[in-house]
Amino acid sequence: MLMALLLGMAFNFLRENDKTIPGIVFCSKTVLRIGVVLLGVRITFGEIGSLGIETVVIVVSGVFTTLSVGYLISRLLGLSPQFSILSAGAVAICGASAALAIASVLPENDKLEQRTILVVVGVTTLSTLAMLFYPLVISMLNFGDVDAGIFLGATIHDVAQVVGAGYTISQDAGDVATIVKLLRVLALVPVVLLVSLVFNRGVAGSKGSAKTVPWFLGGFCFVVVLNSMGAISDEVRVLLSQLSYWCLVCAVAALGIRTALEELSKVGPKPVMVLATQSIVLAALVGFLL
Repeated sequence: MLMALLLGMAFNFLRENDKTIPGIVFCSKTVLRIGVVLLGVRITFGEIGSLGIETVVIVVSGVFTTLSVGYLISRLLGLSPQFSILSAGAVAICGASAALAIASVLPENDKLEQRTILVVVGVTTLSTLAMLFYPLVISMLNFGDVDAGIFLGATIHDVAQVVGAGYTISQDAGDVATIVKLLRVLALVPVVLLVSLVFNRGVAGSKGSAKTVPWFLGGFCFVVVLNSMGAISDEVRVLLSQLSYWCLVCAVAALGIRTALEELSKVGPKPVMVLATQSIVLAALVGFLL
């Protein structure tokens, strides 16, 4: 996703071309939402149930605490409500995918795309660093394979990095980390719905554009139910999972085209500090609960 973002930003001049704008907007909105819907093929209720109530409590506590505390930290540092919920949601749930999904239901303004790109870059970078360093932390804490998988799945932002970190420890740790991570992805539904309701309240007729409750959340839930019922074959599930990934990559590239690099250079160090602090809060809480 980071490479797609950088390539998109290299073609920033296309955002001023009337012929390319419709396609760029289509990719950054419609293709993005299709990608979120297809994320559901990675999740089944049976896998989530196999985790046990203690693991579910740890994951839910991590998501709720990171959302609330992370949002508060960002606001205390003077950052906008939009950036605050984007960053907190991305760290709490599933990194760049969550940032894109949340951004798609926020009222549009001239700063939304810049804030979204900033969060995508930040959480992708932090997720890669976590993939490298969290296994060392786990070794210092003497976690077993199951606890190691829970820690990685509940703290690393993006799915790919969770998988990478988990399977460097062991097969069991990788399996547990992946399922725990997908449980966090499921939190996308209530969080995006809540953000849509709260942030779009009373914006109709103002500069921002109000959005209705997002249709793609219903699609996501429908796909999860189908997958849980076994209605999707293994071959189709793999295909749709890859299609979901490429839809999100395409959406990130389109957002990169719509964002000027010089605009990002003006934001200063506070957003980076906020993302790092939110990540530390999440890791500390999960480590303490384990």
